Amino acid sequence: MKRTRKRLGDLLVEANLITESQLQSTLKDKSDSQKLGDALLQQGHITEQQLIEVLEFQLGIPHISLYRYPFDQHLFTLVPKERAKRHMLIPLKREGEKLFVAMADPMDYFAIDDLRLTTGFQIEPAIATKDDILRAINKYYNMDDEFKDLLMSSEEEIKEEANGDIQDSPIIRLVNQVISNAVVAKASDIHFDPQETKLIIRYRIDGLLRTERILPKHMQSMITARIKILANLDITEYRVPQDGRMKYRVDIQPVDLRVSTLPTVFGEKIVMRILDLSSSLNDISKLGFNSYHQKLFNTMLQKPNGIVLITGPTGSGKSSTLYAALNKLNSENVNILTIEDPVEYQIEGINQIQVNTQTGMDFAAGLRSILRQDPNIIMVGEIRDKDTVEVAIRASLTGHLVLSTLHTNDSIGTITRLMDMGVEPFLVASSLNGIVSQRLVRKVCRDCKEEHAATKREVEIFSRRGIKIEKIVRGKGCSSCNMTGYKGRIAIHEVLVMNDELRKVIMNGESFMRLREIAEQNKTIFLLDDGLLKVKQGITTTEEVLRVTIPE
Repeated sequence: MKRTRKRLGDLLVEANLITESQLQSTLKDKSDSQKLGDALLQQGHITEQQLIEVLEFQLGIPHISLYRYPFDQHLFTLVPKERAKRHMLIPLKREGEKLFVAMADPMDYFAIDDLRLTTGFQIEPAIATKDDILRAINKYYNMDDEFKDLLMSSEEEIKEEANGDIQDSPIIRLVNQVISNAVVAKASDIHFDPQETKLIIRYRIDGLLRTERILPKHMQSMITARIKILANLDITEYRVPQDGRMKYRVDIQPVDLRVSTLPTVFGEKIVMRILDLSSSLNDISKLGFNSYHQKLFNTMLQKPNGIVLITGPTGSGKSSTLYAALNKLNSENVNILTIEDPVEYQIEGINQIQVNTQTGMDFAAGLRSILRQDPNIIMVGEIRDKDTVEVAIRASLTGHLVLSTLHTNDSIGTITRLMDMGVEPFLVASSLNGIVSQRLVRKVCRDCKEEHAATKREVEIFSRRGIKIEKIVRGKGCSSCNMTGYKGRIAIHEVLVMNDELRKVIMNGESFMRLREIAEQNKTIFLLDDGLLKVKQGITTTEEVLRVTIPE
């Protein structure tokens, strides 16, 4: 009897990985050329690992993890890097006339035929995740002989090569590979840390730094010079900090890099911030707000005037929230102007201004000029001083909606911080619409998460906040998350909406504790509470929440 092959969508619904409504909406939204699996991945309904497990069942092709796989290095000469990247595959092993290959799409018969004709082997495909294959290609191709030679070379030999065929210089290839690997690993920053006897390259992935590579000291000056050339910085100046920007393309993916240099005892430290233009978040519903907080935030943005502040330390996702808010407010019947340092993402239909202190264009001066441009909505990248906050308050009191960020620990601390900056209490009370305080926590990897009973300490922490907990979710570690148990990040929030009672307390100059009491009476969900609720939902862990919040 002939066995009928079920469609992928039906299999995913049967496996309870997606709902029928998610399937139908994805089928409706996806383009004709896009595969259903890729569309579901893009919308976050399933993980790549879940898709592979279903494909494995449907096609009868084995699934393989490339993490610490014992590759046969000689096979890499059979399949060049360009072909491996183009078809998203990597050779695994050879048995007689068979070549075993890991592929992201084992149904790509064109790639299988191409490989069979060029290698002369019979191709046996296995399924692996796209990220896994890209990581393996970047790690193993071109690594061996080329960089071993480079590590053994003296500074004079490296300079000679760099001055020869400029495009084929090993230093240029090394810098390109460090950037490409960082983009594939979804790092937010690359750190080049000079030490007394070596140069350490570190990636910041999901908020935590991880050493990627250690290079000999004599390569430091050439790498520094190469990065400065790419970022249009002065390569002869090494005594003062410099800032630059460069555009880079990894495969077909456009990436913006912000480069900052800083003179240290052992040479210039360089930090590259990676701004992935293809994955910038433009939707408020994807920022991790719970439904109550999202409703409050949308209400704040709908007001015609007043100030909305996004607060938190550096790297807490404030810019993403601001850009998502601007994207929501962006329409042809409003005039939106921003002043930023620097302009991170360019949004169509919004007039964005870059701060330039050398010409006297700081936040306060730019803001005064913006007010003469008939704006409806103003976004100030950051409030840093009394001058800026006073102009912003004046703008909000004269019929403009002002969005900005401030470095503070929580929403109530923002009110006292504004007063510390010298703003009169009555101005704070009358201009503020609300404050969103946020932090980023790592999400438990969906591919290796396991349920555990909550520990005694966890039960205690939850009960202190009035929440019951029995089970929590943790990741045991897999190739998808680099054995960390975490993959990706989500924001936890604290949203404080100004009301008459709070305004009265601010104008009377009452204490921080009194402000907190009123916030509690108004059923404010504090940062810690929102984090613990996300632990209960199985999104993150208690350790992550306690790492970024202060337990009370």
